[in-house]
Amino acid sequence: MRAPLLLLVGLLTAAAGGAFGQIKPTPKATAGVNETRYFTAIDGLMDGNADVILKEIRQGKTVTSAVLDVCYPVAKGSERKDRFIANLAVSGQTLTGTTQSIGGKLPVSIKLVRKPTGDNFEFKGQITIGQTVAEVSSADNSDLSEKEFLESQASDDGITPSPKDFTEVSPEAIGVRVKLEAASDFLKSLKGQDVEISSSSLAVGCEAMRAGEQIINLSADPDRAAALISKFRSTPGVVAAGWTAGIVEMDRTIRFSAADWRDGSRLNKEKITAAISAVLAATLPAKPSSAAWNTTTGTLKLTLRRPSETFPALDLTELIEVTALVAPEKPGATDRLVLWISSPVISTIDEAEGARLNLANDSANDEEGDQKDDSGSVDALTRHFKGQRWDADKSAWK
Repeated sequence: MRAPLLLLVGLLTAAAGGAFGQIKPTPKATAGVNETRYFTAIDGLMDGNADVILKEIRQGKTVTSAVLDVCYPVAKGSERKDRFIANLAVSGQTLTGTTQSIGGKLPVSIKLVRKPTGDNFEFKGQITIGQTVAEVSSADNSDLSEKEFLESQASDDGITPSPKDFTEVSPEAIGVRVKLEAASDFLKSLKGQDVEISSSSLAVGCEAMRAGEQIINLSADPDRAAALISKFRSTPGVVAAGWTAGIVEMDRTIRFSAADWRDGSRLNKEKITAAISAVLAATLPAKPSSAAWNTTTGTLKLTLRRPSETFPALDLTELIEVTALVAPEKPGATDRLVLWISSPVISTIDEAEGARLNLANDSANDEEGDQKDDSGSVDALTRHFKGQRWDADKSAWK
């Protein structure tokens, strides 16, 4: 545990130059009236991954009680967090307390000296976790009122239980908010199911630890998303489930009539694949090579090939990969579909007979604008499907 504790040396230092250091001080409380004030550190702790809250109850300028809440990585660079909460005894300018870390069950002791410096405050002292002692020296810390603190902590989980359409959430993307104690069982219940889980949502962050709830992000075929969401809502420990943000970007999405692209209630995937491939072949231009529908996420992956013009004498090939998603424009019955198509990802390969060049593709380092140059494919698809594009200024279909 040495690494995280060395990083705790600056646990209150970040408050000096952090975000709340820019907030103007609010009027001081009247003597004899209880007031709650907060010190928070948002940036700079443990490579920016720790979160510290010091809550004080004051009568006038006198602190009557305090609570220190620290959430931090269990090791440097680790996604796994630990946390301790300590009730601090107040004796003049000295704040002391002992507790145990929630995850590692390590003993924690705190001794801080709090000194006013004009409108701000200075903290010095020690924090010990396990056998490691961290020296604390932090100056120019400003505090927040309870209102300011609550406003800074407010957040949106991004889950929409019943969206009117798929313009602000993505048809394949599912968000599930589940109680921490039930998260393990919920995730185990997904084994063998035809869903794709975002690995980044498995990490239990500081916000989740404090809320006691974790948000799990999944992807599923849009045709199955509604049924899955309904099932998740009835799962023990699940607090909320719905659609959330996913791969769909509205500037690369079109809306069109479903009538010519369905066989009964199902998508005519062969017809849609042929149409998209033909349009891309003409606009990129390139020769279609393969197409495959992902049965888990409902996405269509298309590959195309064309001669590379980078070094013509080498007869190299450009491999172009494009991902598409076709879904109803909203949950439930609808006579319209939406089609989203990704920017093309282009790599150069040597497919010549005999000995070949081993090429390292560094397209990820190219400017974003270069990667989005797809020769007007979205406009061409709009014309082919007799569809509409999204007007971001008016938040409506054109």
